[in-house]
Amino acid sequence: MADASSNSISESSTTATASNVVASRSSVVSSHSQTTVSGIAPAPRHVDYILVAEFSIDKGSIMEHQYPVQISGDENMLAELMLPDGTHTRDQDWTIFFLHKDPSSADTDNLEPGGQPPLIYVLNLVITKHDKEAKRGARVKAMAICTRHSFLHIYKPILLLALEEYFKYPTSETLEGLYEAVNSMDLSAMPKLSIFEKQILAASDNKDMFAEKFDEAAAMSPIVGHGRSPSALGGVMGDGSQPTFTNLAAGPGGRPIVFPSKISLPRDSHEFETKVVYKSIPVPIRVPVAILPETVGDFSLIQLITTFSAPHVQNPQPFALHPHLTTNGPYTHPIIVLMNGLLTQKRIVFLSHDRPSGEVANHVLAACALGSGGTLRGFTRFAFPYTDLSKIDELLQVPGFIAGVKNPAFAHHPSWWDILCNIDTGRIKISPELQQPGPFEGASYFSGTADTGDNAFMEEIIHCISGRFGEKALRARWRDWIMRFTQMAAAFEEQVYGASALWIGQEENHVIRGHGFVWPDEQAKNRDLTANMPRIEGWRGTRSYHAYVQDVHTFYREKPIKIIDLHHQMDRLRSLKLGNEESGKIYQALRQYVTTYEEINQLLCALPENQGGLFPLAVGLFHPTQKTRFAVVELLEHIKEHMAGKHFFNSLNQFMKLAFVRLQNEKKNTAVESSVIANGLNVGVAALNLGGQK
Repeated sequence: MADASSNSISESSTTATASNVVASRSSVVSSHSQTTVSGIAPAPRHVDYILVAEFSIDKGSIMEHQYPVQISGDENMLAELMLPDGTHTRDQDWTIFFLHKDPSSADTDNLEPGGQPPLIYVLNLVITKHDKEAKRGARVKAMAICTRHSFLHIYKPILLLALEEYFKYPTSETLEGLYEAVNSMDLSAMPKLSIFEKQILAASDNKDMFAEKFDEAAAMSPIVGHGRSPSALGGVMGDGSQPTFTNLAAGPGGRPIVFPSKISLPRDSHEFETKVVYKSIPVPIRVPVAILPETVGDFSLIQLITTFSAPHVQNPQPFALHPHLTTNGPYTHPIIVLMNGLLTQKRIVFLSHDRPSGEVANHVLAACALGSGGTLRGFTRFAFPYTDLSKIDELLQVPGFIAGVKNPAFAHHPSWWDILCNIDTGRIKISPELQQPGPFEGASYFSGTADTGDNAFMEEIIHCISGRFGEKALRARWRDWIMRFTQMAAAFEEQVYGASALWIGQEENHVIRGHGFVWPDEQAKNRDLTANMPRIEGWRGTRSYHAYVQDVHTFYREKPIKIIDLHHQMDRLRSLKLGNEESGKIYQALRQYVTTYEEINQLLCALPENQGGLFPLAVGLFHPTQKTRFAVVELLEHIKEHMAGKHFFNSLNQFMKLAFVRLQNEKKNTAVESSVIANGLNVGVAALNLGGQK
């Protein structure tokens, strides 16, 4: 179906009925399938469809072309989505919306977790060209690229070139040239990372993290000449020489094979650099390598938070109390109100009459990422980055939608939304018609009031923004908050219901007891669970909760180490004052069970750089027990040789590194002394045996 406003999906009993845009597309799929050549499977398409719409003074929004085949559904609705309100007032505007495939025609091999067909993301560009010969002095056209890649922003420069070309030559041949160009983009040498590697890379600022993965992928690629640099732009070094690429696979005689290549100086390993050649113009493309859940486009959390924080700081206004939303009372920070609304599946509308529709869409996408924290799912599938008043009936059938609109009429209908985020004023409003929840099941276990710490957390976030820590640091900090919330929710369920679906395992099988969130004492635990009880109970039963339960099971199967809760034990080392015996058990267990590549990856995920990295482990170098100190040395030696671990090790301060080297030497000397003593004993025993024989 077209934009989520026009397209709800019938994926569960709680999902609204789909609109008529979601017609069956099995015929489209069958007529648009790819063939194989010589038994080799073709590379998957990057772009499925290209659409062109035009605004006609006489007919309104009309669809001009759909390439390579027509999309089943309501053409007029698609055209309206491509030509948003107020387009004629701007020379250029961007919009984003989603298409949902009919589940009955979807490829069962490419289903998302939960058995749903993947979304098709649509990037749309609208350009207004002033023309005296045209009616009302202007021509308005829109061109959209429909892709399965959530990083659809990479197509912006190509779309700009293509729409300019289409204004000159408005034919299907122009679209054919664009379609072939974007689908010729080669991603065969793009590294494919495991779930742990993605988490490590996404949380790191190091531009060389997993750099070796690029060389490995290039060696396996059928097309030689890949690297982390654009390639696209020539591949000639500064001295005019042609760079080379070494295939790691051995050639004749056991020597590596060296090929001419287009690899130049290393760049940022967070991005794979390739190109698209359109009209003989090589357009450099940077594709993000580690994509976390609910990350669509090039939105900015900093922009979202700044938009709704500045007015609140200057002139705080109280909210109407609602237990799910105002978890810190009437003066709860607006971003926390929004966050709580996302977690408890409220209907959220972002409104701006003055801003471009692309900016409205970016606020919606940023809100989805805010609710996800790179961990939770279930937001973008029910998001409507842009919709209009004509689709309100379909929109209201979708539970817990997140929509972007430009029509001020939405502000005057509080029955249409639960939370209204006015981008123009920077204010968030709770609908007066939002019903209060029923009694909480956990009220018999947790009573009274307590501070959630949300306002203090937001002060820290604002400090990060004002201190220019950057978007990546902010996302990492928000991810930590979401992880903390899910761990608290698991502890809450265990306390109230006796068990939690958010944790898998049996502590009696663990080599070290303990799992989940770490509190200093029971009083602190009860205080936090009391404060968070309303939003935890509001979250239970939502789409994101059930999706997270599925992800917990999937992640558990992927974990090579199941008999230690690494996050729990690392949090204990970070936040508690453990005795020598307790800390020694942790270090000894880590040395014994963390040895392989993926086991080290799992450990590094529990030691993010923004929380000190390897520092909790390095402290073990000063443990009073020699056996424990040597165990930490062995563990750090494994990490130091690891592809990602070496960067973590290099981030340790000089004092820690000197202690490590000193203990390495001490360990070697001790081993030599033990060997000498053992040999001496053997010689003595042998001499005694000879004497006894005489």
